[in-house]
Amino acid sequence: MTSPERTEHLVLPGVLTAEQARATVSGILAGQREDGAIPWFRGHHLDPWDHTEAAMALDAAGEHEAAARAYEWLARHQNADGSWYAAYHDGDFEQITDRGRETNFSAYVAVGVWHHYLATGDDTFLDRMWPVVYAAVEFVLRLQQPGGQIGWKREEDGTGVNDALLTGSSSIHHALRCALAIAEQREEPQPDWELATGALAHAVRSHPERFLDKSRYSMDWYYPVLGGAVSGPEAKSRIESMWDDFVVPGLGVRCVLPNPWVTGGESCELALALWVMGESDRALEILQSIQHLRDAESGMYWTGYVFEGNRAVWPEELTTWTAGSLLLAVAALGGDEATTAVFGGERLPRGLAPDCCG
Repeated sequence: MTSPERTEHLVLPGVLTAEQARATVSGILAGQREDGAIPWFRGHHLDPWDHTEAAMALDAAGEHEAAARAYEWLARHQNADGSWYAAYHDGDFEQITDRGRETNFSAYVAVGVWHHYLATGDDTFLDRMWPVVYAAVEFVLRLQQPGGQIGWKREEDGTGVNDALLTGSSSIHHALRCALAIAEQREEPQPDWELATGALAHAVRSHPERFLDKSRYSMDWYYPVLGGAVSGPEAKSRIESMWDDFVVPGLGVRCVLPNPWVTGGESCELALALWVMGESDRALEILQSIQHLRDAESGMYWTGYVFEGNRAVWPEELTTWTAGSLLLAVAALGGDEATTAVFGGERLPRGLAPDCCG
């Protein structure tokens, strides 16, 4: 059982009490397999991005051994090209249910590894995971396009899909900065990664036409801010421009327009983006608004809620990654050093290519 000392910074008025925080952490731990894998929930699939998000939440709660086992699972099951498959049934690496290899999924290991290192100071862990991060980044950058954007996946047969997703590329921008921080910590500079990061940031900030149009999805709205490519007045303008479209007062954030469906994960990520912008009060309001998604018995959170017509929780899933995103947002607002450093940009280098590209 998680100790009170480990979760004292996860107490947030109107969001989590100490007891509730411990229950949520215990819920994620209960979903983790003995081999370290963290599927969405037992019997469902594991994808590498959400697996890493849940591991980061465990580190934020002081469950460092469990988080380390999650990263060891990634190290053991990385493909030869540096990627992971998109889905594994119940986290069983022998039961692959989607053999696509998504760049965003593969890149995110760098965010998790840097977060774990900052939380633990474990140099041995960083040394052990460096080859994993290096291979993952190289896999991702082989799909970078001339305009800076990142193609979103390789098909099962190895064919690269060059179309780029704004949300995915924004998350990759964050991951590349974490990978550069790891390289800097190890005194192994990666100038090619720096150039790639700068080109990607420029594409995200200035060239929406280089990405598939997914503007109906709230993630495309806030992820350029959360991923660190858009900041300052530009970030504030971006968030304000679609606030009334996506935010449902008292209920959370729509996943996609115009559907009357708010989701916990998107709400928590928006709260984290608001915190990155320095708007902690609005971040807190968003987190408070989704407490109707909390399952009191398990301490976990429902994926979403349909708020018109036949109102109902939908789908009926209590996912480790929804709980993980909630804990990470709370940890940031609560001042957890590793989480604030990773998402706030402290100690994260930027790319070398300024706004000079066409």
